[in-house]
Amino acid sequence: MSRIHDLRLMGRIAQLYFVEKETQSAISRRLNISQATISRLLRRAQEEDIVRITINAPRGTFPDLEDELRRRFGLDEAIVAEAGAETEDSILTAIGAATAHFLENSLREKEVIGLSSWSATLLRVVDALHSPRVPAARVIQLLGGTGNPGVEKHATHLTLRMAQITEAVPQLLAAPGLTQTPEARAVLVEDPFVRDTLDQFKDITLALVGIGALEPSQMLADSGNRLTAAELRELGEMGAVGDMGLRFFDRTGRQVRSSCDDRIIGIDLPELARIPRIVAVAGGPRKVDAIRAAMLGGFLSILVTDNHTAARLVAAPA
Repeated sequence: MSRIHDLRLMGRIAQLYFVEKETQSAISRRLNISQATISRLLRRAQEEDIVRITINAPRGTFPDLEDELRRRFGLDEAIVAEAGAETEDSILTAIGAATAHFLENSLREKEVIGLSSWSATLLRVVDALHSPRVPAARVIQLLGGTGNPGVEKHATHLTLRMAQITEAVPQLLAAPGLTQTPEARAVLVEDPFVRDTLDQFKDITLALVGIGALEPSQMLADSGNRLTAAELRELGEMGAVGDMGLRFFDRTGRQVRSSCDDRIIGIDLPELARIPRIVAVAGGPRKVDAIRAAMLGGFLSILVTDNHTAARLVAAPA
């Protein structure tokens, strides 16, 4: 008979706590039972199925997709934004706004932000961003931002605007992301201003990066920092499916090294992986394989994507 009395007491405490909204200390005083016992019986009430906690997900949110992404790919966090249509503009708008909201609420004081260049997705993030709760310290460009003068302003704008909004000091990487020859890269990385930026990569506490498919985005293609068709074919034959900052990887998440690496001025994947928080912002059907591979490679800890892309990512067999 003692069990039925235990169950009755659990039900009574649960009624007071969950329905009548009394605090545990108030229940303790009312029933003359220690607060530690109240806490223990509330836990048991859930174990005994007396209390069931149901979360009614607000319309436009996708907790099940987020949970599956975290579980399947070992992410610290997954944020799935609602895109009304599976179009590039709808997806960019949705994940840009979601990333901006995440940054506004999660930036830590004196954060050192690493920011990739030549990303239309990250441009949307900056356009949607408002001042966060605390200021950052620095915003460091992760990939060379010089190139075609017609679009170069976008890469510079990205870093300068992010620094302005977060009240941080901008640190530009005043070099092309991709040089013509390894010899040209060797000369440029010895420039004191370029070297100073590269040396600061080790200070970054949060990186914001895009994920690219093997075929580059229009923005990167227009920048003058794109690989040739022959080089892309070579990478494809080596198994590459995507890149982060022109550093390519295959569908298992293994980095694919090629002669192109000797011409890149920007962060390498092993350097990136050492950053405490890596936020990758990407979506769209042509990027699904690349996003999955980047997660398998452990190149990100937080993913911001859209509901269509998330559904594709979790639909494939693990």
